[in-house]
Amino acid sequence: MPKIKYYKIACLGGGNAMPQAVLSGLKKYPVKLSAISSMLDSGGSAGKLRKSFQTGVSFGDIRRAILALSEAPQAVKASFSQRDSMGHVLANVFCTAVTVATGSPETAIAKLKARLAFPARHQALPATLSDVELCAELKSGEVINTETKIDVPEARKRPPIKRVYLSAQATAYPPALSAIKNTDLIVIGPGDLYSSLAQILLVQGMAQAIRASRAKKVYVANAMTKHGETNGFSVLDLANEIEKYLGQKLDYVVYNKVLAAQDRIEATKKGNPNLVAAVRVDENLPSEKFIGENLLPDSGLVIYDPQKLAQILLNLCKR
Repeated sequence: MPKIKYYKIACLGGGNAMPQAVLSGLKKYPVKLSAISSMLDSGGSAGKLRKSFQTGVSFGDIRRAILALSEAPQAVKASFSQRDSMGHVLANVFCTAVTVATGSPETAIAKLKARLAFPARHQALPATLSDVELCAELKSGEVINTETKIDVPEARKRPPIKRVYLSAQATAYPPALSAIKNTDLIVIGPGDLYSSLAQILLVQGMAQAIRASRAKKVYVANAMTKHGETNGFSVLDLANEIEKYLGQKLDYVVYNKVLAAQDRIEATKKGNPNLVAAVRVDENLPSEKFIGENLLPDSGLVIYDPQKLAQILLNLCKR
């Protein structure tokens, strides 16, 4: 029997988008995945626990990656996704408690993976364990501090973001750099352009490692724009910003080329009021780099079909 080739794929992102669109589809194939998660959430359950217990980093995004790859029974995964009376997700509380007890976020992540039957062939890695904040300079000159204020604007009308940066130097997590060095494909996104993806690329050593890697670099563009971050952006606008923070041209950009019906867009916005509209598709994008496909399911919300996306990414591994 011929030996099965396991493609190694490093997936960078945060929030729900990357785990749901990329990890959940690819895990069904012979691949070895390294999910590299943003760790600087300052809002929501994870951000509040980070601040209250001074854990340095937040566990919300890496928790989502671990759950996406978990082989635990559905009931176990559901229990770790439950919220307590304060609105905190159990997995976030668990990681916070272990970090407080041991002083080690690494130990917390390892124990959560053990509880959730995380498969040995995959990795769930923090981009950094440094305690810093994400900041943004707007085109008006105003500076916004902390990830949540960038992610969820306090005003409905906010000047566009000029640049994002970290409040201090953050050191990349060494195993994450190793995963990037020893992979066949690097997938960036989908996810919030500044509050998730650029946040990872700003970590000292991260963009450098991606540039030095011989792996193909792929960006999966979002299906919809987001208020305060990407209002009016096109596929090319998104790709250009990723390349700016990466410091290198991407090999491929995967994007959705089919406009969903307006009722599907409105239903998606109802669940996430910060979403604005479908990402605009530029004319005459070079097909050797920009791969436009129908990435949406046949019905329902405007989110990517993980099986469609998995097939595209696996085909890129073979190129």
